[in-house]
Formats: sequence, C-alpha cells, structure tokens
Amino acid sequence: MAQGENENIIPINIEEEMRGAYIDYSMSVIVSRALPDVRDGLKPVHRRILFGMQELGVLHNKPHKKSARIVGEVLGKYHPHGDSAVYETMVRMAQPWSLRYPLVDGQGNFGSVDGDNPAAMRYTEARLKRIAEELLVDINKETVDFQFNFDDSLKEPVVLPAKIPALLLNGASGIAVGMATNMAPHNLGEVIDGIAAYIDNNDITIEELMVHIVAPDFPTGGIIYGYNGVKAAFETGRGRVVMRGKANVEVKDGGSKEMIIITEIPYMVNKASMVEKTAALINEKKIEGISAIRDESDRSGMRIVYELKRDAISSVVLNNLYKHTQLQTSFSVNNVALVKGRPYTLNLKDMIVHFVNHRHEVVIRRTEYELREAEKRAHILQGYLIALDHLDEVISLIRSSADPETARNSLMERFELSEIQARAILDMRLQRLTGMERDKIIKEYDDIMALIGELKEILASEDKRMEIIKEELAEMKTRYADDRRTEIEHNAEDFSYEDMIPNEEVIITVSHEGYVKRTALSEYRTQGRGGVGSRGVSTKQDDFTEYLFTASTHNYLLIFTDKAKLFWLKTYAIPEGSKTSKGRPIQNLISIEQDDKIRSIIQVADLNNQDYLNNHFLVMVTKRGIIKKTTLEQYSRPRTNGIIALNIREDDQLVKVEMTNGNQQIVIAAKSGRAIHFNETAVRPMGRTATGVKAIKLNDDNDYVIGMVCASEENATLLVVSEKGYGKRSSLDEYRITNRGGKGVKAMSVTEKTGTLVAIKEVVETDDLMIINKSGITIRISVDGLRIMGRATQGVRLIKIGENDEISSVEKISKEEEVEEVEDATIVTDENSEAATDEPSTDDSEDSSDDSNEIIE
Repeated sequence: MAQGENENIIPINIEEEMRGAYIDYSMSVIVSRALPDVRDGLKPVHRRILFGMQELGVLHNKPHKKSARIVGEVLGKYHPHGDSAVYETMVRMAQPWSLRYPLVDGQGNFGSVDGDNPAAMRYTEARLKRIAEELLVDINKETVDFQFNFDDSLKEPVVLPAKIPALLLNGASGIAVGMATNMAPHNLGEVIDGIAAYIDNNDITIEELMVHIVAPDFPTGGIIYGYNGVKAAFETGRGRVVMRGKANVEVKDGGSKEMIIITEIPYMVNKASMVEKTAALINEKKIEGISAIRDESDRSGMRIVYELKRDAISSVVLNNLYKHTQLQTSFSVNNVALVKGRPYTLNLKDMIVHFVNHRHEVVIRRTEYELREAEKRAHILQGYLIALDHLDEVISLIRSSADPETARNSLMERFELSEIQARAILDMRLQRLTGMERDKIIKEYDDIMALIGELKEILASEDKRMEIIKEELAEMKTRYADDRRTEIEHNAEDFSYEDMIPNEEVIITVSHEGYVKRTALSEYRTQGRGGVGSRGVSTKQDDFTEYLFTASTHNYLLIFTDKAKLFWLKTYAIPEGSKTSKGRPIQNLISIEQDDKIRSIIQVADLNNQDYLNNHFLVMVTKRGIIKKTTLEQYSRPRTNGIIALNIREDDQLVKVEMTNGNQQIVIAAKSGRAIHFNETAVRPMGRTATGVKAIKLNDDNDYVIGMVCASEENATLLVVSEKGYGKRSSLDEYRITNRGGKGVKAMSVTEKTGTLVAIKEVVETDDLMIINKSGITIRISVDGLRIMGRATQGVRLIKIGENDEISSVEKISKEEEVEEVEDATIVTDENSEAATDEPSTDDSEDSSDDSNEIIE
C-alpha cells in the first residue's frame, strides 16, 4: 500500500460504535414510532394520518375518499414508511371494537371482531370522524409547533391541539426498544368529570379522582372482575385488570336444558378464535357439560351460544369457561408515554395534569394569535374610519395622484396613516362609502375593540383560561359522551381482611415466653404513682409480660429478635385477647426459631412510600455496645421467613431498635447506671448486613447495654427505672454530649436498694407509663406525677416490688382522656427515695478513647 493511502481511515472501537448506533436506533423507535405523546395521546403515524386527512379535506361532513388516496398523501408528505403500516393504522382507527372512540369513518370492509382482514386500500373509503376533528381544531391558529417533514419540503405538527384527552379515551399500545406501553381506554364523560375536578382542586388525590373516573371502559364492553388491579393501575401506572365476557343463562326445551349466552367478550379477544379453542377443549374433555356451540352473532349484536347437557350445572360450566378460555383474560396496564420527549410511567393524575397543562398552553397561544389578528383588523378599521371622516379630501387626493404609489404616499403623509391602512383605503370598494356600510364599519370596530379587551383579560387571568378549558370540555361531553359499556364486578380479593378491621389504637403485649396478643386500650386504667397495680396478664408459671406498647391495627410491625433477625407482621394479624388472657405463641404467627426471642418492635404505617423509606433510619444497639444505622428502605420488602437485620457476633445479642429521621440525639444506657449521649450523625448509614461501630465502653464483662433512646421531642425528658421499682425523670440537657465509644456519664445512682438499671425511656408530660413486673402485676401511672430531678439521684419508688420480684418491662403509652383513680392507689414515700444527690459522681468523666470511631468488622 502506498504511503498516505490510509490517511483518511479512522480506527473506531466496534463495541462503542455498535452501542452508539443501537442507542440512536432505540431512541428513534421510542420517540418517533412506538410511544404516544402524553399531550395528544397519539403516536407520530396516527398524528400524520389525521393531519394528512384534514389537509386532504376529508372531513366528517365531506364525501369519503379512497383509502389509497389518503395513504398515498400521508406516505408522500409525512410518513416515509411502508404503505401497509399506514393503512393498518388507519383501519384500526376506524374499528369500533378496537378504539373506544373511533377517529376514522370507514366505508367498506374494515375487518371484523372475528379477525377477518380488511379489504385492500383500493376498495375502501374513509373520512375523519367528527370527534377526530376536535383533536385538530385551532391547529391553524399557531397553537402548536410545526417541524419540517422528512425531506424539509413541508411542515407537520409536532403535536395536535387535542381538545379531548385522547390518551385516556382510547389508550395506546406499542413495543419500543427496552420498554413498552399498554394503556387502557376510558369513558369520555367520566374522564372529563375527573379533569374538571382536578381543575377545581389541583391537590386532588387519585382516590378522589377515582370517584369520577371509575375504571377503564373497553369498546367491547364485558366485565372488569376485581378492582385491585384497576386501583393499582390508577395509583402507579401499572396494574393487571382482569376482564370477563358478559354471560347469562337461558332455559331451553321447557326448562330441561340450559344455555349459556355470551353477549360481550373481553377487549382484544378474537371471537372466532375463542370459539374454536373452546370447541377443542370440549373435544379434549378439559371442559365438561357442553353439548354444542353456535355463533349466532349478526348485525344486531354478538351472541355466542353454549348449549349444556341435561345434567350440567351452568355455574360450574361458566366458571370452567372463565378458567380455561379467553372468556376471561387480563389487560396488563403499563402507562408509558412521552413527556417532553422522554418516556415516563404515569399514574392517572399525571396524565390529567399533563393534558391540562397542554390545553392551557394551547389556549394561551390561540388567544395570543386571535389578539394579533384582532389588532391587525382594528388597525385597518381605524384607517377606514379616518378615510370616511375625510371622504371628499381622500377622493380628491386620489384623483389628483398620478399613480397608486403617489396616492398611497399622499394618504400616509396627509392623514398620518400606516402603509397597511393606506393600501386598505385604496383597495376599498366604492360601495363601502354608503351610509349603511359606514355604520357597519363603526359597529365592526366597536366589536373588535370589545374582543381585544376580552382577549387581554384572558391572557391576564389563569382562572379565566382554566374556566375556558372546563367549558370546552363540557361542550365535548355534551357532544360525545355515552354510557359506560364495561361493568365492574368486585371479587373476593377486593375485600381484604384489613378493610373490615377498624384502624384503631390497641395494646400489644409480648410475654417472656413469646406469647403475644392485642388488647383494646380501654381495658387499662390509670392509677396514681406508687399504686399496687392491677392484675394484668394471666401467665403460666415462670412467664411474665416483657413488652407492652400501643400500635395501630393497620400498621406493619417490624419484629427484631435477639439473633438480629427481622420479621414483618400486620398488627391486626395478632390474635385479640382480654387483659388477663395469655395470648398465642409467636411461633404460630412468624417463623421464629425456638431458641430465639423478640427483642424490639418498630411500627411502620407504609412500606411503599420511597421518600419516607429513604429519609428514615433504623438504629440498632447490641448488648455489647455496638451500634448500627441503616435506611428503612433496606427493610421494606417483607419475606415470610424473615431476613438478617444485623451481622451480630456469637457472644452478642440485639438489645434495642429505634426508627429515626437521621438527626436525633441518641442516649444509650448500661446496666451499671451509666449512659452515653451523642448525635445520630456520629453514626454513618451502613448496609443491611453490616456489623456496626462501637457505641459505649462498658465497665466490665458483667456490664451490658439495657436500652437506647433516640430523642426527638423538644420537651422530652429521660426516664430511667431500676429493677427494684425506683425511677426518675431528668432533662436531656443533664446528659452532656460525649464522643461515641466513650464511657458516658452517670444516669442513676445505683445502690443495693435500687438495684441495677433495667430501662431508659424518652417521655413527656402527656405520656403514661405502663410498668410490668415478672409476677404479672401491671401499673399505669402518669408521667406528670414524676417531678424532674438531677441526673445522678436515686429517684422515687414507682411500684411496690414484692420479695423475689423484679420489674420486667417499662413502656410509655398515650394518655387517655379520662383518668380513673383506684381507691387503694397510694404514694410511697421513702426517706432516701428523693435524696438530693444531684451532684455529679466522681467517675462522671468523659472517655475519649481512641477506638471510639473503630468500625467493627
């Protein structure tokens, strides 16, 4: 090869070139072929056919034209693809079983619901339907942008003005590259009512919109069986809508035989194919009880007859038909449409919002256009009026001019007219000089000025523009609305057990042995501090209530165990029991191991809200002082057998889990009576299976973490309780902030009389405390009965503890409106119980050990 021959060869990586070419191709398919625009609900081919038909003049009140002529017009001017693609698209737009509101009025053979092919385009004729013209109205008023066609010789609209929401009315289906769309049709009247409701209230919820737009409305009628799929589709843009044919049973031969009559079939089902496949299933004995099948459909409507055998039960046969044939099928909704040229999955409200925004822009552009035209006309009329006021002089000036150019310049100079006005005066016919014509000009000018005023008011007021949109939609409803064709039949899945349970607060109790129950909040009374308590749970020997808390019946409970496993359970799934009942073993409700036990329970109202899940965290602390923080989102996918919540060491166990907002104050207390206080930001978020970092340095091997508080409320105070019934409230400020991983400060003066620390809680004045000891005695006291005292004091006695008894659980619950006092409620005093020992202990120093930031692998 001679030198220099390869100078124009550029080496290119074939992988990068193929990737680039494929991305270009896929974006072309997505934007220019397969997906509809959210504004007018049309793909480019539909838009070009409708625009081409309007340009050709085949309107609803004009004669039909040959389909070949229309296809040629669209191909030659706007859509340089196969003629069959254009013709098949136009045919579908004319089929009343394919589109809920057909856009093309076809004449000739346009196929059938049995799947028959349409006649060739040279035989059929077509014109626009009147409703299709509503998509094109005002297109010549600069309401939408135009772009050059494929050879830059003509211009075509980027989008149509769309006076009706075609995307919701007729739906769409298409397969792009890497994505697809399948949108259901809806009833025009319902959709317009929903849009009007949104215009009246922009904050309307999807649930409120569903009062107006009940469900999809398919052109072939039928029945939507079950509402959950519809609800999911409206709320998320994705859902599975189950459709059934409409069937009724008729009696034959004097009541000895029955017939199942099908009058409507599911959308997109080929009738002939369905009948044929049903016959095959009968021959194969997969469907029993049918003796004959006939298709008696005619021009008056559909009628498929299934004759039953004498001993056949019609309901059983019909259910088998639903199960095995296309008499029941599903429509998988996948609302993907182009928003500003990019594909998005849209829910019901999204589609309405984008349509209203489009119509708002169209109204603005149309009004601006009409204002410009009105001002142009007013300008000419002003010139006419000036000429008519000086008629003799104008005529004289024109007669004395040598040519039109001289006359125009003379008029402009003499009467200070514009060139447009001067030309208009010269072009004026002599008949306009009569008195009657003069009056017409004056009236037209007054009308034009009034119109200009109205148009300016519209441009100045968004409320007026929205009112115009509503009025135009109301006109569309009056003109085109019809009755719903598809019925809705609720099935058992629509009525979940949860729907039948009131959403109310209940008490959840969990015993040491793992017995769980829920109890009405009203069963518990409030007593004075120091009372002897009332009999709570009836437990078996050596068992006692370990956890007690309030929960909402519809909430999810995230149940964490000693072994750091997580299980999910709905509150209402916990069996209900009286205050004294034992409850049910937790093993009957979740797959917890025999040697594992519940350690912490977190309530979550919603596991689907991504913003909520990503902005809330679960903070966990173990017995050996290890802390870990992870986003709630990582624990939002329930599994029957649970998941590992924390990678925990063999000699350790989970103590407490709290849900936080990412910026709370954390206080962790140890059995020895010390507590460490640091900001949550000192713990970085970690993965679900991470081990965590050191939270507190324990005194010795016998010391361990007994609880954690993630303080959030402004007026919150910390309550600490010892095993022998002593407790106190202290301000959070008393616990000075130290480094994570240090020893912390004294939380309570632990003595032989008080016993070691067993609980630490964040409480406010309006809280009540529920205290349970191991013998099953419970007492409920008000927090406001406990005064705030120093951090290092012993506190006061909260509950009388019998010999060989200890406190097992302390929980705060909501205060009831009415407080019942029991007669034997007494306040126990002790000469040392409120000893003024507020001075800090000598061992209150902060431990700033070097390993405070150590990551435990």
